[in-house]
Amino acid sequence: MNSKRITEDSDLQKAFDIRKEVFVKEQGVPLEEEFDQFDTLDGQCEHILVYYEDEPVGTGRLRVVDGIGKLERICILESYRKFGLGKVIVKALEEIANRKGLAQVKLHGQTHAEGFYEKLGYETASNVFIEDGIPHILMIKTLDTQLI
Repeated sequence: MNSKRITEDSDLQKAFDIRKEVFVKEQGVPLEEEFDQFDTLDGQCEHILVYYEDEPVGTGRLRVVDGIGKLERICILESYRKFGLGKVIVKALEEIANRKGLAQVKLHGQTHAEGFYEKLGYETASNVFIEDGIPHILMIKTLDTQLI
């Protein structure tokens, strides 16, 4: 299990394929809502892939919003869940945020994943809201700036 920052269009396409499988096919998010202006390699976001036995099976991205790192589009192909890859993705994105000098990160987590994010140090900071037809909550974490 390892992760890598996406720097090439071919790897970004692999991330898109994973997101289509999870969010569009599995969860029913409309294709036109899944992809946005931040799905580029122009520096607005940092995208990562996570690998299991050399196969890209998960992805996520970090975007800076009002001085806070926002973890977005975190997903893992269904048959690769339960291998601890979600933690690998979150930690890799947090490391990127740390390198950018950000003190806090946040995410819109699906409500069924609230416990997972709590175990990684995130605190619930909102009531439930609907995003792309799916119940979510805002979660926030203060990063350990000593890791920079």
